[in-house]
Amino acid sequence: MGKREFIALAAFLMAVNSLAIDIMLPALQQIGASLGVESENHRQFVVSTYLLGFGCAQLFYGPLSDRFGRRTPLLVGLVIYIVSAIGIVFVPTFAGLLMLRFIQGVGSAATRVITVSIVRDIYGGRQMAEVMSLIMMVFMIVPVIAPGTGQIVMFFGNWHLIFLFIATMATGITVWAYLRLPETLHPANVRPFTARSIFGAFKLVLTNRVALCYTIASTFIFGALFGFINSAQQVYVGIYDLGVYFPFAFAGVAIFMSLSSFFNSRFVGKLGMRRLSHGSLIGFIAINTIWLIVQMASTEPMPFALFISFFGLAMFQFGWIGSNFNSLAMEPLGHVAGTASSVLGFMSTVGGAIIGAGIGQAFDGTALPMVAGYFTVSIIGLVFVLIAEKGRLFQSQNPAV
Repeated sequence: MGKREFIALAAFLMAVNSLAIDIMLPALQQIGASLGVESENHRQFVVSTYLLGFGCAQLFYGPLSDRFGRRTPLLVGLVIYIVSAIGIVFVPTFAGLLMLRFIQGVGSAATRVITVSIVRDIYGGRQMAEVMSLIMMVFMIVPVIAPGTGQIVMFFGNWHLIFLFIATMATGITVWAYLRLPETLHPANVRPFTARSIFGAFKLVLTNRVALCYTIASTFIFGALFGFINSAQQVYVGIYDLGVYFPFAFAGVAIFMSLSSFFNSRFVGKLGMRRLSHGSLIGFIAINTIWLIVQMASTEPMPFALFISFFGLAMFQFGWIGSNFNSLAMEPLGHVAGTASSVLGFMSTVGGAIIGAGIGQAFDGTALPMVAGYFTVSIIGLVFVLIAEKGRLFQSQNPAV
């Protein structure tokens, strides 16, 4: 397939994960009421359990794809995702829904790990960062339209229709991948599926300073995003009373992230991943610091226009951080791309989900826990980037990155 079709397919494969989260945010209140969930914070588990399944399963898809190729494990994961989505339509209890959400996350993990592995099979260095930025730009279309789509779907019925919609969309993407996606694993890079081989590859990942530290930094930064996703409905609807306009506010911030991914794809080839991501991280810290000071200066909620301005600026920086940090972590590990992607994905997703759950569960009727969470994780992220780069930002010994 051509480069444009490849980027589009890779983006939609990764968007399967975002679809499973963002489209149901407007329905969390209805899901909780339908299944007898009294605590508003407990509704967040619909997101958290999915993320835990998504993160844990990544450990297995990488080694499987390094042994059996990219296509088969990817398609199996998509089938698991579709079947569990259909099962949720008929689930009678909240506990059953959470179990199926975990399984759905297990299926979706294939799309994250294997898609990144496929990109690394084909591209490297700044070219990989450029392609990943374009993929992220298309991928970000889903958070823009998903909450509004979920709201529209519920106009025609209850929250169960959302999961039918998810299953239908995923089926279309699965057929597209089955018909058009080639096998990209080079025969020379096939690894035996043995415990010794798998642990050996894990050791390569965990003992590489650059890969490990950038992964930990990504974990904390993504923890902030997951914290917002967990409490987005409570912030937008509970604090700012946006009601049915909640999807538009969510989409506005997602547009900022999509724009930053587009600009990253244009500039990364000239400036390099380190200059862009390090500058963005510093900007992220600066914005979060001012945001936290303003938030703490008053006991009343800040005006919504000011809140969304701070949030949009912070997430614009986030868009430059995410794809570059991921590419920097993967760069030295191309010979074990599948296993590397799974280990790095497991750490950033599970760790980010736990951090995000902590931020979300700290919700106290104000935006302060979320803003404080953003500030804290940005500082921790900088610490690990400094460790990865031995205290020197914006510099690289390899002109390709």
